[in-house]
Amino acid sequence: MTSISVFGIGYVGVVSAACLARDGHRVVAVDIEAARVRTINEGRAPIVENGLPALIERAVADGLLVATLDAEDAVAKTEASLVCVGTPSNPDGSVGLDHVRQVCGIIGRAISRKGSYHSVIIRSTIVPGTMEGTCIPALEEASGLKAGVDFGVGYYPEFLRESTAIEDYDNPGLVVFGALDAPTFALLNALNKDVPCAVHEVDLRTAEMVKYTSNTWRAVKVTFANEIGNIAKACGLDGQLVMRLLCSDDKVAMSPNFMRPGFAFGGSCLPKDVRALQQLARSRDVEAPLLGAVLKANDAQIDRAARMVADTGPQGGTGRHVVGLVGISFKPGTDDLRESPLAELASRLIAGGHDVQVYDPNVATGHANDPEGVGRGNDAVPDLRDRMVPSIDALIEVADTIVVGNSYAEALGPLRDVLHDQPVVDLTRVQPGLVSSGTYQGICW
Repeated sequence: MTSISVFGIGYVGVVSAACLARDGHRVVAVDIEAARVRTINEGRAPIVENGLPALIERAVADGLLVATLDAEDAVAKTEASLVCVGTPSNPDGSVGLDHVRQVCGIIGRAISRKGSYHSVIIRSTIVPGTMEGTCIPALEEASGLKAGVDFGVGYYPEFLRESTAIEDYDNPGLVVFGALDAPTFALLNALNKDVPCAVHEVDLRTAEMVKYTSNTWRAVKVTFANEIGNIAKACGLDGQLVMRLLCSDDKVAMSPNFMRPGFAFGGSCLPKDVRALQQLARSRDVEAPLLGAVLKANDAQIDRAARMVADTGPQGGTGRHVVGLVGISFKPGTDDLRESPLAELASRLIAGGHDVQVYDPNVATGHANDPEGVGRGNDAVPDLRDRMVPSIDALIEVADTIVVGNSYAEALGPLRDVLHDQPVVDLTRVQPGLVSSGTYQGICW
């Protein structure tokens, strides 16, 4: 078992300390508030949380949990420190790092006098880049040592909900952490060896981002459900029943397929139905600001792609060049161009003076079967028939910049062969794990 110091006897810190001690680790809880320290040492819980009083009482009685005001002594007696101090909002909305910075300085000075390897693991909620830009520099400056070499560093976000924190600790839906060094990775894996879910080792910034993404996603879900509930009530319906039925659909509604960052949505259903629901809300005098932002955000993603493509061109993105667009239907497997974001992207690029050429085998088949192309949105792009090329190789040959909008099996090999030979703007990710580098640019990766 491990000896661990936990800095900050707030909500996350005290739950973490109690659960670690219950699991057999020796835990020293550190705080600047004497009352909190005294409460722990008396075997009592300083906060209200289901099951916590019994855990603390037992851990203190067994000698596995003590609390102290002496940070240096806590570091000296433990192998690792978990930092669980608060990160309140600054007046401008940015994350407040005063407590984290102060604790890193305290731990850094203690490590410098310890003489043995010590891992510092931040659990506080911090935005991506904070470990590299704030925590590690503060630790190195205070200790005079090198992070990842002379002492360990990790980021290990928590996903504990108040009132169910102990259950969440024991049965998490997600475990993710990053570290600079092998000993810290080993320690974090050991702490999570019995969890009933996958354990994800990532870099520090990804771990930081996952925490913010999780919290914000929950906030968005609550807001969405409330807007739907308000609209449903205005129509004489039960909003909770509507959402309960929606959530029973794990094939489409709750599918992770729609949680994959990439290009904008389109087609004959989603845009028009969002507009219709917005109008329904307005007609019933129901405010729905989240719904109102959906189409604006979708349009902004098209603008983002257009800027990325233009920036690959000559003369700082202002010159005319040939753009080879892979796919123009609203998704693979169809020739439907109705409200296709790729067709809208093509139109904007053409309006900007670029020569757009298109490879889309399904649209080509649709043209062959129905020369008039009536009712399928084939008039979305000027002179589309004349812009179609017969093969992916022909598109690659004429294009100054390739834009990958849809994925076609026969196109993947040729595209991967030229990823780093000519400018590519990828809206769908032609190769798993590929990230922006050099002439290759992914829209969200």
